[in-house]
Amino acid sequence: MSVVINTNSAAISASNNLASSNAMLQRSLNRLSSGSKIVNPADDAGGLAVSMKLSATIKRNAAVNNNINNARSFLQTQDGAYQTATKVLDRMSELKVLADDVTKNSTDKSNYNTEFQQLKKQLSALTSETFNGVSLFKAGSDTLTVATTESGGSTMTIDQPDLASQIGTTLLDGDTTTVTALNLSTVTSAIQSVATLRATNGAQSNRLSFASEMLTVNKENLEAANSRIIDVDVAEESTQLARYNILVQAGSSMLQQANSSTQIALKLLG
Repeated sequence: MSVVINTNSAAISASNNLASSNAMLQRSLNRLSSGSKIVNPADDAGGLAVSMKLSATIKRNAAVNNNINNARSFLQTQDGAYQTATKVLDRMSELKVLADDVTKNSTDKSNYNTEFQQLKKQLSALTSETFNGVSLFKAGSDTLTVATTESGGSTMTIDQPDLASQIGTTLLDGDTTTVTALNLSTVTSAIQSVATLRATNGAQSNRLSFASEMLTVNKENLEAANSRIIDVDVAEESTQLARYNILVQAGSSMLQQANSSTQIALKLLG
């Protein structure tokens, strides 16, 4: 190998190796400090695109699950109204039986009727209950549509039944029927109607529970898949960091040696 002054091939090669090692060291530092395998799009352009789509799906998944849980709360509130209505109807039927007692005088029956009329007011109030401004019950009945998948491809409906018609006008505020004139079958029929509404409510609530469970499992699996793409393996990257750190130190030392190697030319000139 000839001895030259203008070109130091060894130093150039050492400098290139040092620059490459230093770039890899900086990349490892960035990955470990951020916890992400993909710090720049150039690290894995295809993986980044997939990760972005998965991240969006995960967020939609969580949003749909939140909506489902809100719908379940709506149904739970609705069922609370059914429970109260059932208790009121039970008491009405009890008052009817008590008022039919032959030992009761007109004053006693008037007292029973006073409570009966108050209970009718309470039943009427229940038919206009709302959840966050949304009616639990609607005249003529209606439904609310709930998405059960993040894509919106699968939906289900929850009922907004006509509770007033299920109970019957006889048992609601405004009707002039007294407790003594009440037909007991009117109350028992209303109780059966409310029981049917509660059964429907429970069935819809159960379906929403399973839909929520499926979304939770999907979200977990999607996050695991996204993690494999974007999250750095700390153990593996720490090993790479140690390697590149040594290479940078060795490269710096060798570059220093390469730069000083041309000093031999001065000895020849002397």
